[in-house]
Amino acid sequence: MKVFRGLPNAAARAPCALTIGNFDGVHRGHQALLARVRTAADRLGLESAVMTFEPHPREFFAHKLGDLSKAPPRIANLRDKLQALENNGVDRVIVEHFNDHFAAQSPQTFVEQVLVDGLHVKWLMVGDDFCYGAKRAGNVALLAAAGKRYGFEVEVLPTVRNGATRISSSAVRAALADGDFPQAQALLGHPYAISGHVIHGAKLGRDIGFPTLNLKVPHRPALAGIFVVQVHGLADKPLPAVASLGVRPTVEDAGRVLLEVHIFDFAQHCYGKVVRVEFLKKLRDEAKFIDLPTLVTAIEADAREARAFFANRNTN
Repeated sequence: MKVFRGLPNAAARAPCALTIGNFDGVHRGHQALLARVRTAADRLGLESAVMTFEPHPREFFAHKLGDLSKAPPRIANLRDKLQALENNGVDRVIVEHFNDHFAAQSPQTFVEQVLVDGLHVKWLMVGDDFCYGAKRAGNVALLAAAGKRYGFEVEVLPTVRNGATRISSSAVRAALADGDFPQAQALLGHPYAISGHVIHGAKLGRDIGFPTLNLKVPHRPALAGIFVVQVHGLADKPLPAVASLGVRPTVEDAGRVLLEVHIFDFAQHCYGKVVRVEFLKKLRDEAKFIDLPTLVTAIEADAREARAFFANRNTN
């Protein structure tokens, strides 16, 4: 899969079957859409393509307003999004930098300069609530009319549901915030996980008897707290672990988000390696403790509960 930061240059442009969206989480609704794009690309002899945005448009506008509470928490980092898109048969991804200039484009400019000249779109699929252009002035009807004018076909994917639940990124975020991992898996089509490079930390976990693998989380995640997890990528099978995802309020006041994972009975150095942390059960919310000994006592209790979870699962 080819990944472009912004529109491809003229030499790299190729006629494509395209879809556009944030694709946060690449859930089952997204997967249904991507399958249709792949089928159309094969039928028409085109490359399948996705245009997505960085940052998320709502995140961009939240920063402009100075109110980060209006930015949706992220289900997936860019690495995991790109991997999911590749897994769904996408040939090329355009990661468009969402900024003031891009946001100010009229619907007509977006069609002419981005879709027609920039991407050579021949077939386009969007969701039934798709809007585009400054102030979301463009809608599906306007896009279909533009397609007739400029020679690209537009199809609309109806809502995809899981039972009575509309499958959406918002529904996935709600499930993750509640620690409802079975529901999240039902919406995503796979267990929820976060991947990343293992980075150096402050080594505090090692000093208190709970060494951790640390993964930087660059955006506000859709969940926080203490979790039972398993780690992929370090052995021929997942390794049982307990993890903290949050801002470490007892030992740090910097506001940065970190995923700290203590793998049971594991002592290898893993700096720089890419691991995938799969979430299995939420144990509790993150809390600020009065001192380090109190924190250690809580970590010991979390570790016991996580070990019991794995022991019970193995017995069953």
